[in-house]
Amino acid sequence: MIKRIISFFFFFIISYLYSQDVYSEVRKKYWSFEENDQRAFIYLNKNIVKAKSEQNHQELFQAYKDAILFSKDKKIEYADSAIVAAKQTGNSDFIGDSYLSKGAIYYFNYREFQFALNEYLKAYEYLKDSKNGFLKYQNLYHIGVIKSYLGYYKEALQIFKECIIFFESQTKFDLHENLIYNNTKGYLNSLHQAIICYQALGKFDQADQLLKKAEQSTPKNKDFNLENSYFKKSIGISEFSKGNYTQAIKEFDLALPSLIKVNDFTWASYVYFYKGKSYTKTGNPDLGVRNYKKVDSIFNKYKFILPELRNNYEELITYYKKKNDAENQLYYTNQLLKVDSVISSDFKYLSTRIHRDYDTKSLLEVKEDLEKTNSFGKILLIICIVIILLLGALVYYRSRKQKQIQQKYSQLLIKMEEAKVTENIEISLKYDVSKNVKLDKSIVEKLLNDINNFEMNKGYLEKGITLKKLSDQFKTNTSYLSQVINEYKGNNFNTYINILRINYATQKIYDDREWRKYSIEHIASASGFSNRQSFSNVFLEQNGIRPVDFIKNRIKETEVT
Repeated sequence: MIKRIISFFFFFIISYLYSQDVYSEVRKKYWSFEENDQRAFIYLNKNIVKAKSEQNHQELFQAYKDAILFSKDKKIEYADSAIVAAKQTGNSDFIGDSYLSKGAIYYFNYREFQFALNEYLKAYEYLKDSKNGFLKYQNLYHIGVIKSYLGYYKEALQIFKECIIFFESQTKFDLHENLIYNNTKGYLNSLHQAIICYQALGKFDQADQLLKKAEQSTPKNKDFNLENSYFKKSIGISEFSKGNYTQAIKEFDLALPSLIKVNDFTWASYVYFYKGKSYTKTGNPDLGVRNYKKVDSIFNKYKFILPELRNNYEELITYYKKKNDAENQLYYTNQLLKVDSVISSDFKYLSTRIHRDYDTKSLLEVKEDLEKTNSFGKILLIICIVIILLLGALVYYRSRKQKQIQQKYSQLLIKMEEAKVTENIEISLKYDVSKNVKLDKSIVEKLLNDINNFEMNKGYLEKGITLKKLSDQFKTNTSYLSQVINEYKGNNFNTYINILRINYATQKIYDDREWRKYSIEHIASASGFSNRQSFSNVFLEQNGIRPVDFIKNRIKETEVT
């Protein structure tokens, strides 16, 4: 009997190892394909089918993650499938990695920063205690990238410095060649992002020092063509800042091919803009305009643009104004209005920091003058006046609403202070167990003590807490507990729980700077609510102000002080 058990055990181990080896062998066949090459699915689908049939969730997660790389237009779908498979494994590293992959798609492929950040924060929850340093710092790197794009360059720089130290250290150990490769990528990309931050902060000497380091560290082979392009782009920016425009153009031309190949439209548009500026500076405005138009073409296709590239349209408007070309001047004025709309939507906290030679009002006035030259000028003029009046009414409404929000915010702060005083007084007083509750005093005292412990331990943050669950926890019945809560807390059970949760969320947002960076969904979940809408509605009902407005006002208040 023992021999049979041992034989079966060895058979199981050998079968398992053979199974894993089959996955690896198939992976070798498709791993030689380049990104977005869908021929890889001829082999990749075999691993997906095999993993599903064997319910091998770890290999299924890996297969879906590989599918993200080779898919052209279903990356998000495969990312969602990878998340489901990762959760089936119960492994925090896999789950965090799957959210990280989805965030990278939102960032790199769609430039949806808010969506990307939400996924990175989910990944962080699973990876913050991980022993896998690579995953932790990869996640940290992506959060730094979002901070950098949103204009928080100093904060982002500190993150990238930490990433540089970690990834560089990992390239010096005797590790598997794949790990060395991945950590080298992480190190070089962290260098690139740090250089971006230094250049944005006007610290070009520090940026140049990192560029020299990058030149020495970047392997000269096709696996690192993209990283080489990033550094060529950054060298071009450095040369532009020194007034070496011809050399800047040469560096930009070296950077472009790899950026175009992987469709990195963000940095491609960045290069086209500064290439156009370089031509303009050297007295070749026509070549400059040719490059500015490429930026506009990218904007039309992806509806995305960096705030720094807003000047692209001012250059085009100025160019056609000198040419007395009203038609093109009007077109690029309209494009600039669209750009401002995108920037103000995607970069709300940055829009006030952008230097503008044309604010929205003056742009509308220019638009009016230009449209007068067209055959339908009078009609369009009337439409513009109506738009301006509507905008004026909107500005008035928003101003009035903002004052009301500020008033509600001030009232909430007073309410919070009063609550603290009341809480301190109540702590020193015992509950009057002789209130109108038809229960034995000993039962009332026990339940009040249980309720007090429940509040102290923040048991109300548990999602799905019900009167039945709590009464079971207190070893009593729902009728007794309901009577005590109604009499001593002055509300029914659901209202009582919501009040505790909202008070908790309000105080955390007020006191904790990190909470003010979270999404409303994240705050709602952390406060025990099942969804954003119910949290927002209860917050408004209880505090007289929506959570998003409370956060904005608290941020303004802390920035002033």
